[in-house]
Amino acid sequence: MVLSFLSALGGIGLFLVGMHLLTSGSRSLAGTSIRSALARFTSTPLSGAVTGAVTTATIQSSSATTVAAVGFVASGLLTFPQALGIIFGANIGTTFTGWIVAVLGFKLDLGEVMLPLVFVGALMMLMGKGRLASFGKALAGFSLLFIGIDSMKDGLDAFQGIVTPTDFPQDTLFGRLQLIIIGIVITLVTQSSSAGVATALAALGAGAINFPQAAALVIGMDVGTTFTAALATLGGGTMARRTGFAHVIYNVLTGVMAFFLLVPYAKGVEQFVADGNGQVALVAFHSIFNVLGVVLILPFAKPFARLMEWLVPEKGESLTKSLDPLLLREPKTAADQAGAALTQLTQAVADHLAAALEEERTGPTYSRESLLSALDETRGYLDRINVPPQDPVLAGQTNTQFHALDHLARLLYRCDQRERIKALDEDPRLHRLKGLVAKGASLLATPDEDRRGADELNHLRSLLRHQRKTQRDNIIARAVSGEISDEDAARHLDGLRWLHRVSYHLWRIKVHLNGLSSPALLAPSASREAELEVKAD
Repeated sequence: MVLSFLSALGGIGLFLVGMHLLTSGSRSLAGTSIRSALARFTSTPLSGAVTGAVTTATIQSSSATTVAAVGFVASGLLTFPQALGIIFGANIGTTFTGWIVAVLGFKLDLGEVMLPLVFVGALMMLMGKGRLASFGKALAGFSLLFIGIDSMKDGLDAFQGIVTPTDFPQDTLFGRLQLIIIGIVITLVTQSSSAGVATALAALGAGAINFPQAAALVIGMDVGTTFTAALATLGGGTMARRTGFAHVIYNVLTGVMAFFLLVPYAKGVEQFVADGNGQVALVAFHSIFNVLGVVLILPFAKPFARLMEWLVPEKGESLTKSLDPLLLREPKTAADQAGAALTQLTQAVADHLAAALEEERTGPTYSRESLLSALDETRGYLDRINVPPQDPVLAGQTNTQFHALDHLARLLYRCDQRERIKALDEDPRLHRLKGLVAKGASLLATPDEDRRGADELNHLRSLLRHQRKTQRDNIIARAVSGEISDEDAARHLDGLRWLHRVSYHLWRIKVHLNGLSSPALLAPSASREAELEVKAD
């Protein structure tokens, strides 16, 4: 008996490992295509639900689907009601695993057949690279699912006639509530509703529990997934917490509905279960109440979203509200949100520069302290992004963002050099150059898909570099002739250097935000010129 119990536990463990490998491999194979599909095909809560269900069934990870949805809302690509459709649909997608287990695992007994595939998958995972390694990981995980199911069945078969439905809470109102609580506990322990459903299917097949008891357990497991999701969002931002609340409330309501459907459904499939198709009937029940829950909630997606927004109001600095800690689980999504924060920061710093130059501001007013705090928070968020070593594109993206942050911080520092800025109005030539820099500031946060803005700012930087040389000689000559005092000359030279340095920062920020890597910008002459400008004060 002890060995049989250990075999069942080992089967659950193999199933969990298989789910982990399958999910990890599938997500790596999908890459950014899953995220693109979520954004592309989600225009309404209904299309979001369909997309969320298909995506979750494909990558076997509702958490990855949810994190992507949170990221899209934070960056403004989706509305919260659209994202709720994705999150609700993800619940349907999770039931796909139950169908695999019931149809292939229990009907076909593929455990022994899959053993060689574990070996093949492991070799591909260990010896291959890139997509081949990811495919090997997914293959090994998929195979382990059925080996785990076989171990569970073998372990539980030994308890036939010893452990019977009478050993569990009876099929009464109170008994079903107890079974739901047991299902919640199983999900909290295993951190996987799929593993819980597989265990319930194995127990049902071994006769340890009857169909109504198994259905009550599955309801509890479905509700239990929301508590693990809610715990995961506790340290997240506003969007993550809204998502967590929405998930809990929705799944609890769906669980209540399923509880009242349990008895009529069990009576309706009584003959089907008696014919040895209990596992199929159970996963069908799981899918039916999840689909029905989505159908009933979708017409109320917008009011439901407003309720979540009321329950979890917006908090934190608006410049960095997209930096949700929950998104750090998905490095690509987190880097995109850092980019969204950088775009807002760039606009805010450009407005701060316009105010320093006494020009009209186009955006909301932020204090220097708020801007510094937002820059520090964004830099800290980028530090926490775990960039995979095999992803040079993401590494380049975060590297570019760090450079942009550095130049934004330097530009913000120069905005407070009031004496240098004031000196620009004392000389007509410097005043005209000041106007050019003010126009350059307006280009900074403008979308620049054709690189025109970066080219214009580069031209401005080159112009001011030339003017720094010619006007310096002019200022010194005027001081020597006595036309201006030495103190005025020193202030004008400081102002001239200020203009040149600011134009340089404007150009580099634009280049880094565009993610440019043009050979022309990396040519030796340009690199040497940049090096000289960095050394200049």
